[in-house]
Amino acid sequence: MAAVNQAIGEELIPDLADDIKSHSAAAAAAKLEHYGGAAIASALSRLAPGFAQDVLAALPAESRERAFGAASAELARQWQKNAAYPADTIGRMMEPVVAAYPPEQTVGETIDQLRELVKTTFITYVYVLDPQERLLGLVTMRDLLFSDHEAMLRNVMFRDPFALQAAVPLMDAMKLVLDRHYPVYPVVDADKRLVGLLRGQSMFEAQAIEISLQAGSMVGLEKEERVATHWWRSMKLRHPWLQFNLLTAFLAAAVVGLFQDTLDRLVILALFLPVLAGQSGNTGCQALAVTLRGMTLGELKRGVARPLVAKETWVGCLNGAGVGLMAALGMYITAVGQHQERPLMLAFVVFAAMVLSCIASGLSGALVPLTLKRLGFDPATASSIFLTTATDCVSMGTLLLLATILVR
Repeated sequence: MAAVNQAIGEELIPDLADDIKSHSAAAAAAKLEHYGGAAIASALSRLAPGFAQDVLAALPAESRERAFGAASAELARQWQKNAAYPADTIGRMMEPVVAAYPPEQTVGETIDQLRELVKTTFITYVYVLDPQERLLGLVTMRDLLFSDHEAMLRNVMFRDPFALQAAVPLMDAMKLVLDRHYPVYPVVDADKRLVGLLRGQSMFEAQAIEISLQAGSMVGLEKEERVATHWWRSMKLRHPWLQFNLLTAFLAAAVVGLFQDTLDRLVILALFLPVLAGQSGNTGCQALAVTLRGMTLGELKRGVARPLVAKETWVGCLNGAGVGLMAALGMYITAVGQHQERPLMLAFVVFAAMVLSCIASGLSGALVPLTLKRLGFDPATASSIFLTTATDCVSMGTLLLLATILVR
């Protein structure tokens, strides 16, 4: 039966690899674990290296050993190296080193060896290593083509090339390569030994996926959930955050409950509670988006956080004044139409509440991700839930408090 499964798996490897791309690492591992080692290894080799490493980690030990046994020696060694690095670091995304030679080797000898190598591997650069496998330089295909065949690599190589540290997080690596658009980056360890290669495409794909997951994280979606995730697992991943969101909604309801007498006396205020909550919530989400974008692009350097908070607070104040005037006009027209005793005061209450609410929401939109990051959490994690709670409590509480004090 195992032989049959392996044969079937090898025939369907391209389709299998395409299928598991849409799964989380755990779901992909569950789908692969019953195949033979050759099928697993071949499917993983078609995936992005970082995702393949996550799938390997999620595989049962027996299936993982089958994959290691069936993979090429170079690929198996690279998987083992990658597993030693933390998640979200460059080291987890490395591919095996190819075309690495000593500095004494001649150009002609290198070309002869590359003739066979390029039949199975796409090669961009030749890497020059010392006996301890430290990276000394690299040679481009152009230099190999136009150099004397008797020249040694040390004489034609580009010395001290740019290289990424394997332990560097992906986000930090992205900042380092913003002005270096190379197809392949050598990856070195702390001793400058060449431990792997990283394709620029793999890095940018991983970053694009990370950014796409950010929107889901803001509302409590787990990063491992994909389109193909089973409905039962989706429910288990989402439901705890919905329960948490319900608790925060009760907090906002409790704030409204404190002013039940005011609502009984001025029922017209109930019409404007969702107006304030919606406007202040949107203002906060704008500030939140700008802050998260700044974190993603590495713009929040030392000393930038405080001016950002001040800016978002001021922008919230100005936006609050703008929409507050329109909301106040709406309250005045409504109050006059319902023959309320103090329409002008009610309009002023709505205006003031809108301004204060938008100030608080702009402040919260910047502070929530900054605070989460300082506490060691992903800044995007459920940030929208925390922000919504803050804006709802402040907007509704401010409107009802001002009405209680000013409209007698």
